[in-house]
Parts: sequence; structure tokens; C-alpha cells
Amino acid sequence: MQLSFTKMHGLGNDFVIFNAISKPWSLTPEQFRFIADRRFGIGCDQILLVESSELPEVDFRYRIFNADGQEVPQCGNGARCFARYVRDKGLTHKDQLVVETRAGLIYPRLETNGEVTVNLGIPRWNPALIPFQADEITTLYPITVGTEIYQIGVVSMGNPHAVLLVESVDHAPVTTLGPQLEHHPRFPARTNVGFMQIINSSQIRLRVYERGVGETLACGTGACAATVIGIRLGHLHSPVTVTLPGGSLQIEWTDHEDSPVLMRGPATYVFEGMIEL
Repeated sequence: MQLSFTKMHGLGNDFVIFNAISKPWSLTPEQFRFIADRRFGIGCDQILLVESSELPEVDFRYRIFNADGQEVPQCGNGARCFARYVRDKGLTHKDQLVVETRAGLIYPRLETNGEVTVNLGIPRWNPALIPFQADEITTLYPITVGTEIYQIGVVSMGNPHAVLLVESVDHAPVTTLGPQLEHHPRFPARTNVGFMQIINSSQIRLRVYERGVGETLACGTGACAATVIGIRLGHLHSPVTVTLPGGSLQIEWTDHEDSPVLMRGPATYVFEGMIEL
């Protein structure tokens, strides 16, 4: 089977995008892992599928598969690339989209400067909805890893996130503590792990160890999670500039129960090609 694809990235968080609207198809986890392999396949953090939605007044269905072959509910940087892709490929003429994901509806908007703003919905703090094992909702949760106890903020932005405050992201234990928290038994569906350094009330630095991928150059939902947790802790005020290894995102959120998180940033094309599976 030959498939045409488009390679894109959002601040270095890279994606392989397939159009599965006109000819629906499915792949195995092994095939997704092959596509994501940076030596034997195309190479990417996630594979994105563009599909038709059966929901009324919804433009597209958006599916995300991590490099380990597992499907996940949400990807913020991918949502920006998805929106640019469907608009530039002529699959829609709209600048404001309604897109179905496993985490619910999202609302990408293409800006005149080429960037994309995505309404990623309302943060979920209820541990049962994240999912995270805890008896009550609180701002920070103690969690034990080995002989150490860490304080983490936990929230779902369509996918689970744990966020730690660190003095310096340059010296944060991303590659050691990240996988330990990802697979911690209190996260039954695993989690993404953010290491947040606060620069001032409107700027942070962030590194993210992504579930099923490892550390990436950027994580859109991770930037949203760190921002809303920083605001809840009283350290930040919206809007917030989140600087990741691959570049910066702008995040807006007002701390109200019905307030969605808005993320704005670039979406960049890399190349197009064909792959034989």
C-alpha cells in the first residue's frame, strides 16, 4: 500500500499527516511505529489523520497516534498543523474550524499572519477525568518516586499532564524523572510531564516529556497545562508566553470554571512524499 503524506512541525514538534477523507483506511500500531521511526521510516513525534466527521456542523475528525503506535485524545501543536493543512490543501475554505477529537471538539482559527489560534476547551481538574488517583481536587499533589516526594500540579487538556516547578529547566531531570512519572501507578493512562521554570508573571520556560514519545521540542497541550497550573498557583497572569526548546507559544486563560484555554503559535511545512507500507 502506497500512501502520500505531508511532514509538518509546530516549533519542532513534528508530525506526519495523512488525508484519510476520500479513502478511509486503518493502520496497525506496528505500522505507525514504522512511520514514526527516524531511521527506518519518515520520522515524527506523532502521526495525524484527517478524517470526515459524522457529527452535525463539524468540519473534520482529527486523530492522533504517538510514536509508540498508541492513539491519544489530543495534541495542541498538531491541531495547528492540522488546521493549516486542511485549509492549504483546499479541503475547506473556512478560517474558523470545528474539529472533532477523542477529547471533544476544538476550534482552530487561522490568523492573517499565518499562525493558528486553537481553542482547546476547558481544563479538567477532577482527578477521575484526568485520570489521576487522588481523593480530592487540590492545587498541588504530593507524589512519591523512589525515596523522593515531589509536588505536582495535575490537569487534563484533553490528555493528562503533570507539571513540576523547577529552578532551571536546563538542569531539570527531564529524561530520568519524566519517564518515572509518565508510568507512575497513580496515572492509570500514563501522563505527559512538564518541567516549568517561572521567569516572571507573564513568561515561563518549559520542557515536556511526552507520553509515548519522550522529550519533544514543544508540546502545545503541555504549554497550556503549565500555564493554567501556574495561574492557579498565583504565579502567572494571562496572557503567558511559554518558551520551549523549539520556540514560543502564547497562552490565554481566565481562571473561571467555563473559560477555555487559547493557544496561538506557528505551523510549518517541511516536505511531502510517498511511503510504501
